[in-house]
Amino acid sequence: MERFGHLLRVDLSTGQVMEEEIPLSWVEAFIGGSALAARLLWERLRPEVDPLGPQNPLVFITGPLTGTAGPAVGRFTVCARSPATGLWGESNCGGFWGSELRFAGYDVLWIEGRAPEPVYLWIRDGRVELRPAAHLWGQDPYAVQAAIRQEVGDPLVRVAAIGLAGENQVPFALILCDHGRVAGRTGMGAVMGAKNLKAIAVRGTRPLPIARPEAFQMLRAQANRALREDNLSRVFRETGTAGAAEYLELLGSMPKRYYGQGTWEGASKVSGAAMAETILSGVSACHACVIACGRVVTIPEGPYARVKAKGPEYETIAAFGPNLLNDDLQAITHLGDLCDRYGLDSISMGNVLGLAYLLFEQGRITERETGGLTLRWGDVHPVETLIAQTARREGFGELLSQGARGLARAFGAEDLAVEVKGLEVPYHDPRGVAGIALSYATSPRGACHNQSDFFMVELGQSNEELGIPFLDRHQIEDKARYVAIHQNWRTVCNGLVLCYFANVAPSVALALLNAAMGWDWDLQQMLEVGERAWQLKRMINHRLGATQADDRLPKRLLEPLPDGGAAGFVPDIETMLREYYEVRGWDRETGQPTPATLRRLGLEFVLRGDK
Repeated sequence: MERFGHLLRVDLSTGQVMEEEIPLSWVEAFIGGSALAARLLWERLRPEVDPLGPQNPLVFITGPLTGTAGPAVGRFTVCARSPATGLWGESNCGGFWGSELRFAGYDVLWIEGRAPEPVYLWIRDGRVELRPAAHLWGQDPYAVQAAIRQEVGDPLVRVAAIGLAGENQVPFALILCDHGRVAGRTGMGAVMGAKNLKAIAVRGTRPLPIARPEAFQMLRAQANRALREDNLSRVFRETGTAGAAEYLELLGSMPKRYYGQGTWEGASKVSGAAMAETILSGVSACHACVIACGRVVTIPEGPYARVKAKGPEYETIAAFGPNLLNDDLQAITHLGDLCDRYGLDSISMGNVLGLAYLLFEQGRITERETGGLTLRWGDVHPVETLIAQTARREGFGELLSQGARGLARAFGAEDLAVEVKGLEVPYHDPRGVAGIALSYATSPRGACHNQSDFFMVELGQSNEELGIPFLDRHQIEDKARYVAIHQNWRTVCNGLVLCYFANVAPSVALALLNAAMGWDWDLQQMLEVGERAWQLKRMINHRLGATQADDRLPKRLLEPLPDGGAAGFVPDIETMLREYYEVRGWDRETGQPTPATLRRLGLEFVLRGDK
């Protein structure tokens, strides 16, 4: 019996459904998740493929640990060519949907074509059905979940859905499932909307195939017990992902005023601790997760009143808080919820809004462009209108929907856009933690903290098993090799699929993988999968038009801040990249992996141009 690799292929243009097995050699070379997706999509992602066209496959993929109730492994990944960047797109998501897909009998869902009318996909224990969704078009993802559960008569159905932004193909539209878990980055919701696919509902009762079930059960129990007692887990459980906000502010790594201000007194008002002391009313968890980092909040009265609603995570807090110099946590909660309901990535939305506020401050745009709205730092009252306009692509929102690069280009202000390869930078300033500079510059999906959250290393999370020591946050020389190791490890995590918030040792992840798949790998074999997938994604991007010149930081992040924990420092990105290219085995002129590098990793098919 195959332990992992059962694929369901759905052609929305024809309605044809097929099942197939992924070659075991591919699983052994790439494990699963976005790593395996890169191998699956290698033959299809070519320059002539329109990200919003029917030829662009949309792949929902789990990992061999998904659904096993292991330590924070209830996750899945969505991959396609990104409409935001034109390059490799992937977005990682928690909740229960990924586990349910495996329970329904499938490890991978491959969607191609375009339905002639809006539809949703209904998968239950190996049975697949396309159903009309015109009545769901225009509804928010939470309403869609409720409506589909009622339609199919099962309250336990898990639904991944898009909002209005996905329907309107906004390049940073998200996919939402369960209690507000999102595949937010790179516009996978827009790809789904372009296919006239409103939602995917899954329900399953099938057991997962585990090669060594008794050994796995023991390892899983040990790992979850250790994770429950881990100090980092306790911080996430008590204060959520924003638990370190005040410390990040102290270091100068939490951006303020669109990455242009060094200090801000409001940080303590929007931190995870502040939430716990004011509006927190509970916690939420993904499938079988013992951490429970999700926030449940209650605002008893006022314009943002709500009961037991999703609370914002760090990136959303930073996007609508310090980025706009807004210290109203209740307003931040509301704006984050609007992004979810309209189906917009809050990282990109906040980034684009910060740029708009900066352009307004500099007089490059006025009320004439904004439709009468005055954009002043600290005042987020116009933001609700702008989020709605962006999702609808109406008024000033049409320009905002083009992302930071597009908005800046419209007003001749390209140097102000804080983006890399077309993807908006998240809220970890490399002037405060220099290692993330390399993560942003070299990530296969553009500016991204989820291909390597190296700032955690610089905050003290060294890793002896990986050979990564504690490094000074402003160290430049000899850091590149550790960033590369960390990227390889995180690429493995994205293949398992293992949550970054779980402080699970690589040796533990390896033991779980071996028990699940019946392998006898060592740590180096597992980490080599991460390197192999990283290099393959690099070659996919090269094929799609990315060059060495795209490995950069935006100008605004190379200007020193006047005060705060990062005052006067800018990362020497040229030195870091020079060392990094050597470590990676990339040609300095082209930025491509050398033939020797590709052969060493078993990627000869890339050199041959094979499928």
